[in-house]
Amino acid sequence: MFIGFGTVTNVVAVVAGSGLGLLIGHRLSIHVRTTVTSALGLVTLLIAAQSAMAVSERDLSDAVGDSAPMLIVLGALVGGGIIGAQLRLEERLETFGGWLQSRLTRGDGDAGRDRFIEGFVISSLVFCIGPLTILGSINEGLGNGSDQLLLKSSLDAFAALAFAASFGIGVMASAVSVAVLQGSLTVLGALLGSFLPDAHLVALTATGGLILVGVALRLLDIKNIPVADLLPALVIAPILCQIAVAVH
Repeated sequence: MFIGFGTVTNVVAVVAGSGLGLLIGHRLSIHVRTTVTSALGLVTLLIAAQSAMAVSERDLSDAVGDSAPMLIVLGALVGGGIIGAQLRLEERLETFGGWLQSRLTRGDGDAGRDRFIEGFVISSLVFCIGPLTILGSINEGLGNGSDQLLLKSSLDAFAALAFAASFGIGVMASAVSVAVLQGSLTVLGALLGSFLPDAHLVALTATGGLILVGVALRLLDIKNIPVADLLPALVIAPILCQIAVAVH
């Protein structure tokens, strides 16, 4: 297998899963689709909680001290949120989703446009934020195989089927986000080698887990958090971790 095989498989899985969801979606009642979306929200919350709990791992506390991990995650989310809000990342992602919708669909009206954008944004975030995305892509770039991304592909295929049944073709468009992000991380891993120590990866994973909580809250229709505005936190977390390591 070639480097990048995992990402290619993941993109195909999202397209195939969402395509199947589009085929059977009209056979499912609104109640069923809502229930499926809520179930995905609960599973996303579980995955998010597991990732967020990485903040208590010894690799991180040994490197930065016992009191620093929570502060690193807090600082990353606050700083990332400020940067993301200033850059209007959520708005730009929605605009990009609207542009894709205008190219891929016709005559759906405002309701169809909103449904497309919601499906594109939510599925892009779910498929692109998890620890398997980051660690799997980097490991593949390092030449360590595609096992993690192949596992992620199977999970994303089922999620894409359920999402597409609820949100429509916008979910299929999220394959573009998967290809761009995972492909970029794989290339970065291949170019830079193992550029993040274990403690930095743990901080990044815990921060990503909390961002996924925001995605879960959106899926559960509890609070519409502008999750994309928090994405810069994934860059800030390793930086703060490095500062804490230097101070410690």
